[in-house]
Amino acid sequence: MGTIYAIIGAALAATLAGIGSSYGVQAAGKAAAGVTSEKPELFSKLFVLQALPATQGMYGLVAAIVIVMRAGLFDGTITTVSKESGLALLFAAIPIAVVGLISGIYQGRTAAAAILMTSKQPDAQTKGMQMTALVELYAIFALVATLLIAFMLPIAH
Repeated sequence: MGTIYAIIGAALAATLAGIGSSYGVQAAGKAAAGVTSEKPELFSKLFVLQALPATQGMYGLVAAIVIVMRAGLFDGTITTVSKESGLALLFAAIPIAVVGLISGIYQGRTAAAAILMTSKQPDAQTKGMQMTALVELYAIFALVATLLIAFMLPIAH
């Protein structure tokens, strides 16, 4: 049963953070598409802003890989993890799963606003990136929390 809990934790980390990133990239992409249709010369500046919310999905994937490795499942063999260790790995996934979901959505909204700002003031793109990156900071904190918990746990097989 512990192995299943660990796998659920890994799946939640990758899935929820990925959903947040997908939503964020989509929200920023809608804004970028509208601006690019009128100002195609801004595409490269807008593309960078649109791509920023994609990182939460990457963080969720990193967390999932670490959880699977800590459970001893990375080599493809079936390893039995104790119920307690499996639950601990499931709970270790919660910070990046939840914060990745929420911050991906909000980072996308912030990126969309930065894209609109850049459409009016192309030199303001760097300011928009800084505003968008500030939301990212919380996803980084969540990833660090997940990794610390996962790596500090004694895993019983």
